[in-house]
Amino acid sequence: MVIVGKTLPTTPQFMDYEAVYLPKNQFIKAETVSTHDYLAYFFPFSSPNFYKDKRTARWNVTDDKEMMALAMTFADDSMAMAMSLQRKYAEQYNWLITQFQDWAFILTTSFLYYLDYDKLDEIQKDLYRQGMAAFSGIAPTYRIALRDKPTILWDFHSLLLGIQLMFSFMLVDETKPLRCCKHCNNAFVSNHINAMFCEPKCKNQFNVYKNRGNK
Repeated sequence: MVIVGKTLPTTPQFMDYEAVYLPKNQFIKAETVSTHDYLAYFFPFSSPNFYKDKRTARWNVTDDKEMMALAMTFADDSMAMAMSLQRKYAEQYNWLITQFQDWAFILTTSFLYYLDYDKLDEIQKDLYRQGMAAFSGIAPTYRIALRDKPTILWDFHSLLLGIQLMFSFMLVDETKPLRCCKHCNNAFVSNHINAMFCEPKCKNQFNVYKNRGNK
């Protein structure tokens, strides 16, 4: 049954609605698009066999046994998750590049802010904070399950959302923070809160170059 109205793409059966509502998105500028137009963003070459009229909405995968098995496996999960596993699913290359650039900006900004904290004046600090505030992200939904103890279960409706949350947790972790190596600039997970190098080799090379420069 087609539902009149619009919903978020994180709604498990969002394709049953007439339109998709996008409250915040740096890639798709339209605030509301039809569900067919939204689907076309992620299936640019060949759309899945999805039938929809004013009364019914069906998704047919009977022509592909492997995809049928996947659809049955994730029957209790969101439609978006099942669709993202289809062979024809794709995302625009420039979206991926932009996302990686955003993460690099967040990591570098955090690293430089605390590295130069004592050298920055209040205006410079505020510019750093404003830059970080521009990348607030989108939070996933969650539920509490009663297992051997109350447990929070996160509901990720996309791989991007899962990566983004894990990245955020690593960045704010006080015991094993995510850092940039002071020598090679590669990101690494620190085993010590004051670690500045990804490995002893980088630390030794940094000190060698520093001593040569002093001489």
